[in-house]
Amino acid sequence: MASYIALTLTLSLLCFLTLSLANNGKIAVYWGQDAEDGSLKSTCESGNYNIVFISFLNTFGCRRNPTLNLDAHCGPNMDKPCTILSSETEVCQNKGVKVLLALGGQTPTYSLCSASDAKVVATYLYDNFLSAQNGPLGNVSLDGIHFDIQSGSNLYWDNLFHELDSIRYRASGSASSFILSAAPSCFLPDPFLDATIKTGNLDHIFIRFYNSPVCQYSADGVLSLINSWNAWTANVLGGISLFMELPASPDAASNGGYIEPSNFTTQVLPYINTTSSYAGVALWDRSHDVKSLYSNKIKPGIIMI
Repeated sequence: MASYIALTLTLSLLCFLTLSLANNGKIAVYWGQDAEDGSLKSTCESGNYNIVFISFLNTFGCRRNPTLNLDAHCGPNMDKPCTILSSETEVCQNKGVKVLLALGGQTPTYSLCSASDAKVVATYLYDNFLSAQNGPLGNVSLDGIHFDIQSGSNLYWDNLFHELDSIRYRASGSASSFILSAAPSCFLPDPFLDATIKTGNLDHIFIRFYNSPVCQYSADGVLSLINSWNAWTANVLGGISLFMELPASPDAASNGGYIEPSNFTTQVLPYINTTSSYAGVALWDRSHDVKSLYSNKIKPGIIMI
């Protein structure tokens, strides 16, 4: 009986210590590529997300006409201007949900040709999405810019970051007027964003733990994922918060990385949320999350704030 009581007390103490070391986390989600996303407004009103990435501005740079690909919701192919998102963005922000514009994606229709080209793109992004002037989304002042660079050249992305960083400093007198984040692959160094990450001035990094078999969760277990997470926490400068980006359903990733919610909350989350740079989880994407209810299943463990 005494040994049973001692064991119970030991387990209770371990549980308390684990909870006391755990960090609160947030949930981010990509929105814009599928009609089953639902509206931007309903996404923010779900109560499941702290950050929403409007995805994507996927044509820009090298004298291309900048173009949003939100054709599942609005735009030329829908005959519905995306300025309808202005009021929905305001709903999100009034609820405390940060709304960022995601650049890039998997299409090969963007790149930067020079440092001066990066400056032109930075000015366009600020004027049209961050300054409350009229732009493709109406008179919006989004909460930031998200670099999701997955194709093309790896040149000049750090120049674009520096230009945006300079703009936000001049706009506010401190580096806090809008967020700058990036989504590299879990393979380190990232082939596109390594120089940007090494600036040390990103606010958040959303590490993409899918479509990268060498460093993602697999049938063999969690070891590759944990080793990659440890490499990122060891190599990223202090002050930058790290999110683990995951597919919200098995068919959301073409080359693996899906983690069953129960496996995530028991095998992965108890480890990553004790690291000081941990900030939460990002999901690809809203339409898959609507069908799988992934965010609903992991939210109690994430401890949203």
